[in-house]
Amino acid sequence: MAENLPGFFEGTEMPPAEWWEALWRDPAGVVARSGIKPGMDVIDLCCGDGWFTLPISKIARHVTAIDIDAALLDAARSRLGQAGVANCDFIAGDAYDLARLAPRPADVVFMANAFHGVPDPQRLARAVAAVLRPGGRFTIVNWHARPREETTILGEPRGPKTELRLAPEAVGRCVGSSGLRLFDVVEIPPYHYAAVFEKAAD
Repeated sequence: MAENLPGFFEGTEMPPAEWWEALWRDPAGVVARSGIKPGMDVIDLCCGDGWFTLPISKIARHVTAIDIDAALLDAARSRLGQAGVANCDFIAGDAYDLARLAPRPADVVFMANAFHGVPDPQRLARAVAAVLRPGGRFTIVNWHARPREETTILGEPRGPKTELRLAPEAVGRCVGSSGLRLFDVVEIPPYHYAAVFEKAAD
């Protein structure tokens, strides 16, 4: 995603494919570790070019892929089309408008590599909570709060600026105001974790 444009989150543009693929050699494994299971309705929020959308779609009953960048959505649509996957809707829009964009309640809202750039994370967390079913989960895949020079891929420092990175505790403070509770923190080597938040069951 591009930076410094209305609605675009800082430090969340799509990087060059070669290092992105080197970092995420097993996107299906990341999806499995995040707790997405067969039969779920999932929203892939800030989906980018669909690197995680495809393995999510192979598991979930239905996926809604949302991104503000129409060109990235086209790339995601092409990726899933080439794989013969047809259980995904693609919607262009601002993540803050999730309640308006989501066509159905979700069991999981999955967000990878974008939460660190959200200017108003509490607002976003409230938007996510509004579309989750009771017992539903918000899974945030984040870079660990390590200096950027320590997170090297193909021999070079990669990822968002050091000052943008958030520890799980900081993410918990942002999301907790929405009423979602921290359910689990899952390590995703080499440089990430998934913070999983749960909506109270009725």
